[in-house]
Amino acid sequence: MSESSVTIHPWQALRRLTHARIGLGRTGVSQPSAAQLAFGLAHAQARDAVHAELAQDSILAQCAELRPQAVCLHSAAGSRHQYLQRPDLGRRLAATSLHSLQALATAPCDLAIVIGDGLSARAVEKHAAPLLRALLARLAADTECADWRLAPLCLVSGARVAIGDEIGAVLQARCVVVLIGERPGLSSPESMGLYLSWAPRPGLSDAERNCISNIHTAGLSYQAAALKAHYLLAEAQRRGYSGVALKEAGAATASLDTARPFLLAEQLNGSSQATMEKTRVRATGLPPARQ
Repeated sequence: MSESSVTIHPWQALRRLTHARIGLGRTGVSQPSAAQLAFGLAHAQARDAVHAELAQDSILAQCAELRPQAVCLHSAAGSRHQYLQRPDLGRRLAATSLHSLQALATAPCDLAIVIGDGLSARAVEKHAAPLLRALLARLAADTECADWRLAPLCLVSGARVAIGDEIGAVLQARCVVVLIGERPGLSSPESMGLYLSWAPRPGLSDAERNCISNIHTAGLSYQAAALKAHYLLAEAQRRGYSGVALKEAGAATASLDTARPFLLAEQLNGSSQATMEKTRVRATGLPPARQ
């Protein structure tokens, strides 16, 4: 089909700003062939990501220089198929892995870091080591966080987010960070998330965690994610809790004075920016930005 048969959508220019499928145009009453084929490819990549097995040896090799002491674990899910059918099994360790971890828990520690496959093993294989490198460098440079005692790095196959709570409790950790593959979307099959829990223990609710999501090549950068994680770890240490309360407290002092929708800088005219600035001042109570 020739390109001349495609009717251009007026929003096509906005596609350079987002991976969302907007402004695709049409051929008659149908999608153009190129857009239809791209959708099929993205769907296949998402399915492959969900069913992929975690290559623990590859991640161990990438993280060897960062955390030489590491342990490979498995959840109670016996197979990938069972993992997808029984999310509850992905939240608990297999008996053999639990015994292995208990043998390592010789003394309390400050921070346990867990890498789990979640719903995209490829995401953690690609992004976990670079993010861990950026985060550990930030913690080492912070005099208030540099002396944190770290537990052995834990790699878990068949993991859901909440498995970090059991691991943190066994290791007697004050805080646990879980790096895990997110549910693939049709434009991001390799997106990773970071979850932080203070005082981890089985049965912790989702409201008691903090999440940093959308970490991948076209999403949140490693440095930006490490900056947010460093802030949350420092505040959790200072306040002694995590979750919704910590997020609300942090938003008032760290984010609202600089956060701007990504379209505003290039797309809005002067009067629209002035209106948005007035809205921001009313919402935050912060002084107007200087022009």
